Amino acid sequence: MLPSVVVTSSTLAFAAMAAESLVLTTADGERLEAEIHLPEDVRGAAVLCHPHPLHGGSMRDGVPDALFRALPERGIAALRFNFRGVGASSGTHDQGGAEQFDVTAAIDALAAALAERGLTAPVVVSGWSFGADVSLATPHPVVAGWTPIAPPLRVVAAERFAAVAEDPRPKLLLCPEHDQFNPPAQATATVAGWTNTEVVTVAGADHFLWGHSAFLIEAVTAFVERVGTAGA
Repeated sequence: MLPSVVVTSSTLAFAAMAAESLVLTTADGERLEAEIHLPEDVRGAAVLCHPHPLHGGSMRDGVPDALFRALPERGIAALRFNFRGVGASSGTHDQGGAEQFDVTAAIDALAAALAERGLTAPVVVSGWSFGADVSLATPHPVVAGWTPIAPPLRVVAAERFAAVAEDPRPKLLLCPEHDQFNPPAQATATVAGWTNTEVVTVAGADHFLWGHSAFLIEAVTAFVERVGTAGA
């Protein structure tokens, strides 16, 4: 079942386009603050998941904010949201467990928004840090692929990665060269047995990725294009 989606009258101006505010309802009844940014010509779509709520993470943090602003300029619809207990979202933090309901609600909402416009486009999930791990614990039939950014690969219990790890759909991990929590070599070893999974090093970056937004934007854009071509 698709989540309840409420579009408010407020808009956020980004270049020549506008983002709309949404309220998403999760399967367990929480209401999540969200924003969706639909370009005129859509060739792909991305759900953006933010870093750790207990360390100040929100949908307006650096990496998801940069992607949310840039992807629509490249024809990629974007939806960002606040996990439960963050900002105007109801509920309380659940160490990445119930947050899987949040990611599912966001994917459903983006798919519904595309369907309402009669659009067919590949949907990917791109989370940063905590959001990366929760996204990798959330299988969903709509998703064309996952491109987590700086995933610690230990925020949620390891067994929660199993479904996505075994899934044949592509996974591209963008791992900072000097990540303080999970550097590329460690990430590569962790996902060695995963299906259709690639690790790309973000040269010169640490976990917080200051100054590397351009690389991430291009990498996510290229991934969306790749999975769109594969699914054509």
